[in-house]
Amino acid sequence: MNIVILIKQVPDTTKVRIDPETGNLDRKGVPSIVNPFDMEAMYAALDVVRRYGGNTTAITMGPPQARAAIRQAIGLGIDEGILLTDRKFAGSDTWATGYTLSRAVLQISKQKPVDLVFTGKQTIDGDTAQVGPGVARKLGFEQLTYVSEVVEINQSERTITVKRKLNIGTETVRTKLPALVAVLPGAAPPIYPTMLQMVNRARYKPVVWTKDNIDVDSDLIGLKGSPTQVVKIFAPLEREPGKVIGYGVGKEHKAVDELVRLMREDEYFVRE
Repeated sequence: MNIVILIKQVPDTTKVRIDPETGNLDRKGVPSIVNPFDMEAMYAALDVVRRYGGNTTAITMGPPQARAAIRQAIGLGIDEGILLTDRKFAGSDTWATGYTLSRAVLQISKQKPVDLVFTGKQTIDGDTAQVGPGVARKLGFEQLTYVSEVVEINQSERTITVKRKLNIGTETVRTKLPALVAVLPGAAPPIYPTMLQMVNRARYKPVVWTKDNIDVDSDLIGLKGSPTQVVKIFAPLEREPGKVIGYGVGKEHKAVDELVRLMREDEYFVRE
């Protein structure tokens, strides 16, 4: 099986703050890490390889320093790593990012068809959960999201069976390969690098691809190819803690009256 894992280097959001003057994210001195949900995707991919065999390739898109994310993937046991980096990719929104990553997967498929693409459910810097599904749509792959377990892969029938965690319970789904799988935390056990893997990580030189290596339309990448525009980023205003309104059984109407009164006094309440 040929498996691709899409990972992203992100700022450690526990240490990011918003500049009150400009309203922009202040990343000065903030360390970069591999998106924690993408770590889960690598665990899941490597668990599939352990059970069924195969080759793994991690892809990340970002500036040159994102090489560190690829090296971390190699340290876990991923076979190969590719860094997509080009000034033309700068400013990509989720649409342009999904397009660029899908072209990279297609480029890999020219050598050997890709059977599975693994991603985390979302990234901690954007939290949109849009890139994975976007890649699946552009590749024409079956799409499996919120996956809590890869139950079985039938290589002769070219199918994959997974469990998906939903708000109302868990469902079991089977679909045809190739497929994109967006996993939840805990979908596979974590992996702890061996000494040899740590040495390999330090020595590994990621393959670097620019836009010229993946046959992209220049009008569909980077800021030029991004229809999304961020008008403003700001920290929400601090508000006083809420209160519990309760008058007991049979007196619910009093609770409703009190709630309406409080809403009308609140500056955020929209009045007609």
